Amino acid sequence: MPRTADPVKRAELLKQVIEYLQEHGVADMSLAPMAAALGTSKRMLLYYFGDRGELLAQALNASRPDVSGMFDDIGTEAEFVAAAQSLWRAITRGAQRRTVGLMLQVLSLAITDPDTYQPYADQAVTLMLDPITRALEGLGYRKPEARVRASLIVSGLRGLCQDGLVTGDSARINAAANLVIAAAVTT
Repeated sequence: MPRTADPVKRAELLKQVIEYLQEHGVADMSLAPMAAALGTSKRMLLYYFGDRGELLAQALNASRPDVSGMFDDIGTEAEFVAAAQSLWRAITRGAQRRTVGLMLQVLSLAITDPDTYQPYADQAVTLMLDPITRALEGLGYRKPEARVRASLIVSGLRGLCQDGLVTGDSARINAAANLVIAAAVTT
């Protein structure tokens, strides 16, 4: 009878995997060097995560903000703006700040290696786009317009994250983020 994976050990290992990817990047991810750096074996990584793709997917999923939770029960434009500002803080100053770099890498790699990275890139976009679209629909925007406005938030904030990581000009980037957020609910 196969052994059941220890959920505590798995969670700790996933945390270490995320830290490793933040430091070493995604593009050249190889399980053997990762396992050695984490003090485990490639076999144990495969035991806990299945394969390289599943390990990457789980690391990305565990390291992104809960956008659905942030945009649940939005009833006013002011609540939408506050939720979007919370998202911005989470990805620029909160726990997800370092993991945004992972997402940006995956999105970039999807352009040059779509067979490997496109599914992860699609999921990264959709997991942010869908709850924001639903919140905008709740404010009265029809689905096509809500999707466009949600795209403004997702792509605008993501681009500003990249700009901030490259330039470090937080005052300019934060001011631009506020404009993007306001534009999403301006009629």
